[in-house]
Amino acid sequence: MLEEVKKTAEQKMQKSLEALKNDLAKVRTGRAHTGLLDHVMVEYYGSLVAVNQVANVNLGDARTINVQPYEKNMIAKVEKAIRDCDLGLNPATNGDLIRVPMPMLTEERRRDLTKLVRSEGEGAKVAIRNVRRDANDALKKLVKDKAISEDDERRAQDEVQKATDKAVAEVDKMLQVKETDLMAV
Repeated sequence: MLEEVKKTAEQKMQKSLEALKNDLAKVRTGRAHTGLLDHVMVEYYGSLVAVNQVANVNLGDARTINVQPYEKNMIAKVEKAIRDCDLGLNPATNGDLIRVPMPMLTEERRRDLTKLVRSEGEGAKVAIRNVRRDANDALKKLVKDKAISEDDERRAQDEVQKATDKAVAEVDKMLQVKETDLMAV
């Protein structure tokens, strides 16, 4: 029982960290990277699919992403999807190749993105704390049902707290790396 509660809490904390990592990857910095377009969806024969499933996405240089759709009739749809996404990108078509230049970030935009990153991090910390609260509630229920002793509950709560502290420290580390990346010119 105890091990199951602790293991479940740690798995949920890991999922929160993975979700934060994915959210941070969507926040663009001044440099180009192909993961930036991973969440851009394009209509493909009636269903929405990710751009990387209908086109070859690679780096042209440090500030340009090249997108080459597999089918010629998809060029306009892919270009529109990239333009309409919330990243502020302006793609340009050159034959069957779509070039997506990364505009320079202004100081004000960098600060806004830093605030966004911090709020994402705070959301992840709240999720991790909610997992801790749920685990502690489950432990209290086990004591109430006389499945474990109060000493076992105390030890288990300490272990859950250690896992929480570790996950929050990991969130802080991820935020620090992303903020440094954003503020680099």
